[in-house]
Amino acid sequence: MSALESYLDSFDAEPGYLDWAAFGPLSPAVRDEVHADAELLGSGRGSGIDLVAGHSDEARGLLAELLDCPTDEVTFQPSTTYGLMQAVYGLSGELLLSPLEFPALTVAAHRAQEALGTMRVCQLETADGLGFVTPDAVRDQLTDETTAVALSLVDYRTGYLADLGAIRDVIGDRLLIVDAVQGFGVVDADYDAADVVCGNGYKWLRSGRGTGFARFSAAARERLRPVLSGFRGALAEPGSTGVGPAHPGAEAFVVTGEDTLAVARLASSLQELRDVGVPAVAAEVADRARHIFALADRYDVPVLTPRDAHAGIVSLLPSAQDAGVIAAALANHGVTATARGGVIRLSAHAGTAADTLHLLGDALAEAAGARALGEPVGAVEATGDGASIFDGGSIFDGGAAGDGPTIIETGPADEPRGVIES
Repeated sequence: MSALESYLDSFDAEPGYLDWAAFGPLSPAVRDEVHADAELLGSGRGSGIDLVAGHSDEARGLLAELLDCPTDEVTFQPSTTYGLMQAVYGLSGELLLSPLEFPALTVAAHRAQEALGTMRVCQLETADGLGFVTPDAVRDQLTDETTAVALSLVDYRTGYLADLGAIRDVIGDRLLIVDAVQGFGVVDADYDAADVVCGNGYKWLRSGRGTGFARFSAAARERLRPVLSGFRGALAEPGSTGVGPAHPGAEAFVVTGEDTLAVARLASSLQELRDVGVPAVAAEVADRARHIFALADRYDVPVLTPRDAHAGIVSLLPSAQDAGVIAAALANHGVTATARGGVIRLSAHAGTAADTLHLLGDALAEAAGARALGEPVGAVEATGDGASIFDGGSIFDGGAAGDGPTIIETGPADEPRGVIES
């Protein structure tokens, strides 16, 4: 069995799962790692504790290889948001940022502006109004005061894939800060074009929450102040009474020690990815996306995602009267997706199999039939795991009730989960 075949065979989520952009069900290798490391940490033996801690060096090396950077530029973070906060709080000057980015970027940037006053947020406007951060849009709004540009590698709403290399060419030596959580592992991106890259393993890497990371280039370390640096980011010896200077490397941008169990999960997933290769995974993901595009076309469902610049996310934009019908049909056929404000986000991974795509096709066929007959499709209400239909708001403004349907996955106690997340 080839590395790619082995990788594809490791996907064992229930058929119908098309919500990888919200959460990636843990891979078998990651689950095995969790059990093994938990036993080691439960033994109380120093050798076992050290063995689990040793995954930090392994994960850092794998991240550096995949990001094409030195290992001393890589840090672990509790989440993507923590890494982005380290970057924007340390910035001075003007930050060019689309207001339609995921709040991990926009909220952090505005909080930093309000709290410190050393950085100003300049809103990037786009001609299409969709928030596609294109080189032309960036070029047109750069000023002499612009010191950094922040964007998502893959937009969480539309699935738009940014061209990091082209944007680097446009901005010159300004800092480029990238939220890569929706693309890392499934996009063969030019990460070397960015100065700060932040991501997390709980989506496409299948390693669960707490597996965040960030890369800070030499230029980033030179220009960003480690405002949120904790004791692990300082050079002072533990137990000393003084506060030492910030670490000269990327470690300056950490608060405390990493969760070694989380890092072990991350290392396991990164090893799987390295073995098969990002280009191979990206090709499989692109193939699944093409199938979703084809199904949308077959059943006359408009698509928001640009066909020439996308990754694993395909966002459908049905008419207002069709949105609820399609969302209900997806729920009835066991398709797990995210929908808000009339936009239905489908996200397939490399291991998404034909049975899942068949379920999607059946759901869209049912919705198309109901559209032709002018009949509603009854929704399945979840009492445990599953999907429910709720009134939601616009995908662009975060939502006023009544603007469209929202599918919210529910947990065992009907606690909402799986709402659109970066």
